[in-house]
Amino acid sequence: MAQNQKNYTLEDHINDWVKVKFSKLKLKNQQDYYTESAIPDYLKEALKGRAKTENKTNFGKPDFSLTKYQIPVVIENKLGLKKLVAESKDGIKFDAKSISNYAVNGALYYATGMIASAQYHEVIAIGISGDSDETINIKVYYVYGSGEHSFKLLENVTTLDFLETEKTFDEFYNEAVLTEQEKHDILISSQAQLQRYAKNLNKLMHNLNITAPQRVLYVSGMLLAMQPVEDKNENKIQDGLIPEDLKGIQTDSKRDGIQIVNQIKEFLNARDIPFDKQKLMLASFSEISKDAQRDEKSVLDKEVAKLINGEASTNKQIFSFIYHNIFLSIDAMAGHLDIMGEMYSEFLKYALGDGKEIGIVLTPPYITKMMATILNVNQNSRVMDLATGSAGFLISAMEMMIRDAENTHGKKTSAAIDKENKIKKQQLLGVELNAEMYTLAATNMILRGDGSSNIQKGNTFRTPEELYTAFKADKLLLNPPFSYEENGMPFIAFGLDKMEKGGLGAIIIQDSAGSGKAIKTNQAILKKHTLIASIKMPTDLFQPMAGVQTSIYVFEAHKAHDFEQTVKFIDFRNDGYKRTSRALQEIDEPTKRYDDIVKIYKAGTRAKIEASWDLNAIFVEDFIGQSGADWNFDQHKVIDTKPTFDDFRKTVADYLAWEVDQLLKGDAGLGK
Repeated sequence: MAQNQKNYTLEDHINDWVKVKFSKLKLKNQQDYYTESAIPDYLKEALKGRAKTENKTNFGKPDFSLTKYQIPVVIENKLGLKKLVAESKDGIKFDAKSISNYAVNGALYYATGMIASAQYHEVIAIGISGDSDETINIKVYYVYGSGEHSFKLLENVTTLDFLETEKTFDEFYNEAVLTEQEKHDILISSQAQLQRYAKNLNKLMHNLNITAPQRVLYVSGMLLAMQPVEDKNENKIQDGLIPEDLKGIQTDSKRDGIQIVNQIKEFLNARDIPFDKQKLMLASFSEISKDAQRDEKSVLDKEVAKLINGEASTNKQIFSFIYHNIFLSIDAMAGHLDIMGEMYSEFLKYALGDGKEIGIVLTPPYITKMMATILNVNQNSRVMDLATGSAGFLISAMEMMIRDAENTHGKKTSAAIDKENKIKKQQLLGVELNAEMYTLAATNMILRGDGSSNIQKGNTFRTPEELYTAFKADKLLLNPPFSYEENGMPFIAFGLDKMEKGGLGAIIIQDSAGSGKAIKTNQAILKKHTLIASIKMPTDLFQPMAGVQTSIYVFEAHKAHDFEQTVKFIDFRNDGYKRTSRALQEIDEPTKRYDDIVKIYKAGTRAKIEASWDLNAIFVEDFIGQSGADWNFDQHKVIDTKPTFDDFRKTVADYLAWEVDQLLKGDAGLGK
């Protein structure tokens, strides 16, 4: 160590180093950045619940914070070379000791907490440690969710120089944000993670005697009870329930189940959810408080043994599992992910076998995203789903619409915020008949930022006409119940009739709907609307839920089909995935293939593709007839009947083999 090197003896010495660095970057205290003792009120609100103490009413105090850029920055310092980060084989540790004693762990804890507050969607977290000017270590992270894995290390950033100006920060930010590949990877890994949680949670609820139909309502209701509640009168945000609030008290007003349901009601009231909608939702969620025995303390199930000390009620055990494994991760999961849908799919396997009996097969999130992209959903779209299910399509559409608004107006600008509110309140419409599914859809949209305003409970075909005429949909996305007559095709026919002229609709449905099982509806559709494209989907798409053969049909509304105009037929059976009962495996560049399929839809064999395709084999433009029974790819694929040299050689070889065989038989006959 050089003789002129001065060792730090206090954490304040690192703080002084940061201040000197900020001064060189011309950043001013209390204007461009804030110290631990002078955090502004709006940051205090975002940091509530992230204090490094057991008292959840406190707020966290990072050593430095900056809010002058498009997203906030939090910095945590620690004295000592070994105090930068604490990790295990599972990643960065978030136990109380690690958060208190290590710079990166503390900074990430604050950053994820700010996102959990719902006041921010992204944060930059910086950990700094060392024991002299020459041994300073810096790690910078882009944080995109509230979960314990919802961040990425920016390995090439090892100084604070990117904080110098808005321009340098913007250049840094553009490199920091998630790439499309990273977003896709998060979507797939989040889905797999959620499925694992759902499987374990299902096992827990089975062990605790929660019936299969009740289980998904438990999940959605408890997730709502965990949400922060905004007190508009006092302009404050109150924390939602946490596991420690459930104490196993046996009075009628304090039972764990009663507390959960009351918290749901308080949350729905604070969100100004209409009374009739609240009444419907609370009727479903009453399952949580109905049985007082579920609030009696009992021995812990092994699934929650590490989460709770001592005995706990059935409701608290389930609540604790959901809180730690789902609630704290929900914002870390990709935006297109249908939380309730994934849970419902898992529980459906146990409650209803493969779902065929009631025709409920929920669409995977990467498919809902692809279909919304094919329809060119953007910030000005008005998107309708008349068989809403758990709202997977509306979630994907809302995500795309908001991103488009942010790209146009800039993140967190007043114009972007105004447009986002309009999108959520006015530009999404869902209709669902099943009461439980309606509750899941409304919950799902609330958890994703509350696009629940126009989620309607009712029969699609008997809903008042004014609902559709006032909405003026120009995009329609559907996965109807295939147990409905003609495989569910009347849903798309009805929806197209209710759309604006020139609007686009897409339906994913059983192949048989396009090859003879829905002739009446299909013929009626062609008299008013145009079939633009038919996309053959993977044969294992809905495995392990249901082994159905499906296609996507794309339509243009209120333009009678021109039978002298061709339809695009695309074979997408190879989407790059292999599906098993346990996992979704990537085997052939699925990210590129899902990007390519949109390009192929637009440009056919001239598409500028990235994956390996034989475009002439998987894309056909062909005419359809008026029968309504020739809408599938296999009915139009080109079969090349021109013989090749290999065909000729094989034929000659077969003939010579036959001749030799005949000769041998002849010789055998002469010898008798």
